[in-house]
Amino acid sequence: MAVAPVPQRSIAEASLFSASPVYRMACQQLEAVPNIIDVDPGIILRLSLPKRSMIVNIPIRMDDGSTQCFVGYRVQHSLTSGASKGGLRYNAQVDIGEVAALAMWMSWKCGIMNLPFSGAKGGIAVDPAKLSRGELERLTRRYTEEILSIIGPRIDVMAPDMGTDEQTMAWIMDTYSMKIGYACPEIVTGKPVELGGCVGRREATGRGVTYCIIEALDELKIPITEATAVVQGYGNVGSIVAQELFQRGVKIIALGDRYGSIRNEKGIDIHTLNKYVALPSNERKTIVGFSEAEPIKNEELLTQPCTILAPCALERVLNAENASKVQCKILAEGANGPTTPEADKILSDAGVYIIPDILCNAGGVTVSYFEWVQDLQQYFWDEEQVNAKLKELMLRSFRKVRKLATEKKVSMRLAALSLGVLKVATEKQKRGLYP
Repeated sequence: MAVAPVPQRSIAEASLFSASPVYRMACQQLEAVPNIIDVDPGIILRLSLPKRSMIVNIPIRMDDGSTQCFVGYRVQHSLTSGASKGGLRYNAQVDIGEVAALAMWMSWKCGIMNLPFSGAKGGIAVDPAKLSRGELERLTRRYTEEILSIIGPRIDVMAPDMGTDEQTMAWIMDTYSMKIGYACPEIVTGKPVELGGCVGRREATGRGVTYCIIEALDELKIPITEATAVVQGYGNVGSIVAQELFQRGVKIIALGDRYGSIRNEKGIDIHTLNKYVALPSNERKTIVGFSEAEPIKNEELLTQPCTILAPCALERVLNAENASKVQCKILAEGANGPTTPEADKILSDAGVYIIPDILCNAGGVTVSYFEWVQDLQQYFWDEEQVNAKLKELMLRSFRKVRKLATEKKVSMRLAALSLGVLKVATEKQKRGLYP
């Protein structure tokens, strides 16, 4: 008896990823692309599901002698465009659907920036703040061991993300190198400069966001010294965005991190704030308690009146409930997926200039590409070269996206998605479908 084929849309909807609202959001964005570009529906279907996914159990010995198990993920959205590329995040709420969505967005980022990478992402469901340095090292090394069969400098290259840093990448590099018998710096990016890392990599995402913001200010004819900014998140991305904008004359009026939010309508001195965050007595390295600003509720941060709002933390923080209260002229998405489709429409209808995440925060993967190339060639650039090339590629892609948005009379987000998807879809079409 013949079995009726599964309707195409239901394949993605019935997958194990579909329980995640972040993954459903990524698929919803993808489904809008055929309205703008002519693309094979079969290729869109293939792109709605990851190429390869791995879920691993990570048992480690804790400092007290007990054994705990953590769940880890690595998702490779595509392998069509080259080695898959994407960060590794440590976060207690991470799940397979979120990782799959982030991997998909990474594919579009690489496409927009015209990088020879495909999209990937990894994660471990853990709060890194609750682990000692030794426990984090054992967790990282065991995770690397468990996914060893699907990573490699020409297969899948990891980088830091939320909850991970240069040290995490150094442990991964060392573990992989020990397994293959020689030093292999190109297995990861975002590692210490002493191990083959690229100068300027840590600041690259925030700098890329800043370049996009300045371009938007120029287009809107807003003098940079008259602009105000609110930044959510004070990690590698948010802190650099705040610092770069502050150095250019933008008044930073409010900031937030995982512990709370602060505000000073006269402006926050970022240099003084950074000294406070770095104090040995500030064990959590938080902005909370900074004496030159007043505390505010986290839910008030995103609705502060400002020129520039830069969410640089978690996904889906702007939603149907709070989008109508947002009072910014430019939304610069330093985080991945900070705006839900419902909020996107509300903000667009209100005339907010949205710089979408897959363009705005693509500076990180771009300089990761620079690092990977330098490691392969064993020929290293100085920071001036790195920053100049990053700015060139970011502005080229920004203007390409803006041009398509203007010509097609669509949002910057849809224009960016269309360019990213088109590159991957064209490569899939030309390579064909293996029997």
